[in-house]
Amino acid sequence: MRRLPPWAALVIVSAVLLLACLASIALGSREIDLAGLWQVVRGREDEHLRQVIAAREARTALGAVVGAALAASGMLIQGVTRNPLGEPGLLGVTSGASAAVVTATAFLGFSGGAATVWVALPGALLAVLVVYLLGRPAGSHSVVPLILAGAVISAVLYAYIQAMILTRPDVFDSFRHWVVGSLAGASYATLGAVAPALVLGVVLAAVVAPGLNTLALGDDVATALGTPVALLRATTILAATLLAAGATAAVGPLAFVGLAVPHLVRALVGGDHRWQLPIALVLGAALLLGSDVLARVIARPQELMVGVITAFLGAPFLLWAVRRGKVTA
Repeated sequence: MRRLPPWAALVIVSAVLLLACLASIALGSREIDLAGLWQVVRGREDEHLRQVIAAREARTALGAVVGAALAASGMLIQGVTRNPLGEPGLLGVTSGASAAVVTATAFLGFSGGAATVWVALPGALLAVLVVYLLGRPAGSHSVVPLILAGAVISAVLYAYIQAMILTRPDVFDSFRHWVVGSLAGASYATLGAVAPALVLGVVLAAVVAPGLNTLALGDDVATALGTPVALLRATTILAATLLAAGATAAVGPLAFVGLAVPHLVRALVGGDHRWQLPIALVLGAALLLGSDVLARVIARPQELMVGVITAFLGAPFLLWAVRRGKVTA
């Protein structure tokens, strides 16, 4: 893929995002034509159309924010670990959120809904904290112990999750709708609940992005250039965790968004993280909204969960990238 000037890539992906937003509002179990959209603009729509538009606006806003957060989180994790297969679940975000939801369902009578955020978000943050403490032995600057700790904690938590859902059918019935990942029932209340974590994550990501360019040269070179490697790595992990935890808490685990988008971004603009961040935010939002539109129209009048679509789109892309030699750190 030919690389573009960063500003041109940002303009193109912004246009794609705009089209995805319009499609997300116009398409679904009931299509809304241009005349209907014009009625909305003029404030003359009927009550049913107004309710449909309001629901789709909330769904579009949440989908765009979640897609952007997952893409940026994946970019940060791949950058800080220099691992081309890095994604938000690498540090235990997904398993921590899932384990928290299962625990709340089994022991507190939790039944899902918008309140999932208040259970999944602290679960994800706690899991990453444990991974970080276990994977950062004194005097070590390698990210390998961190990745191994993430794999171990994720394996333990997933074993716990499987044990709970196999022995408690009621837990499985509630958990299975959340674990696939869906934007159905999206609301501004859910978006507001995760907004503080996501905003802080984006701010921290913007702060650490220039330092990731230096870190890509190696720890020794980065240290020689005056970069506080340990602080940079910890701040980057915190930013990635906040973004991934907030997104996962809002809609459930979504596969391949955080893994695939960073590779697409690097193919477009190269390795400068200062440009990767804004383009990843926009492209991640567009990808998730496009997947959600496809999930709504492919089995109309029913709809698939968007997590199914992102997996189907992301898995072939990853295989193609590996075969073509495009997977780079």
